[in-house]
Amino acid sequence: MGLFAERHTFMQELGPADRAALTGLGTRRVWTAHETLLAEGEPTTFAVVLLSGWCAVWTATERGGRLLLALRQTGEVVGDMAALDGRPRSASVSALGEVSGLVVPGERFRRFLAARPHANALIIGQLAERLRSADHERRALASMTVLERLSERLVELAARTGRVENGEVTLRVSLAQHELAASVGSTREAVAKALRLLREQGLVRTGPGSLAIADLEPLRLLASGKRHGGRDGG
Repeated sequence: MGLFAERHTFMQELGPADRAALTGLGTRRVWTAHETLLAEGEPTTFAVVLLSGWCAVWTATERGGRLLLALRQTGEVVGDMAALDGRPRSASVSALGEVSGLVVPGERFRRFLAARPHANALIIGQLAERLRSADHERRALASMTVLERLSERLVELAARTGRVENGEVTLRVSLAQHELAASVGSTREAVAKALRLLREQGLVRTGPGSLAIADLEPLRLLASGKRHGGRDGG
């Protein structure tokens, strides 16, 4: 648990009839890279079914920074909480690259769930999973070092977005340093220091807009609190 939801997305789990019914309720739209789909605090209640691309879910911190809460991909739904309870948005959602989605008005989305028990159960399960993930992240912030949290995040990204190239695992969703920092609740400087330690130990390789992992097992050990090479990332 962490930045990602279940491996099988909401749209993948819907039956053909439910999927066709939901598709007929919305309007298609395209967002460019870094464009905001949903803004924290706004009173809108539509939900967005992601048809292509990746999005970042984040919230603003008191110091003016960002805390990255989740990554959402094709087939997932964002904005569903406001669609269900009518309250202001609890977080912002931004496109990591070009994103296309189906914008479904909140009232239509609620009627769809009320008439489709399987779809309703999927949304409830999704919300429960997000709560469990949030609990895990709170524990990590309270008990893990930056190096441990970063290692856990890289293992997660590799498992969900990695592809093997020349003996390394290259991340298809490569977050910039400030985005990695936002995903582990730390500063960019602290994450840069931790990445430098991982590079020095030959565990990761970074480049402009890219990050590759040479050896996942030491990262798993670091994420569990066991040091690799006896060095501490603080």
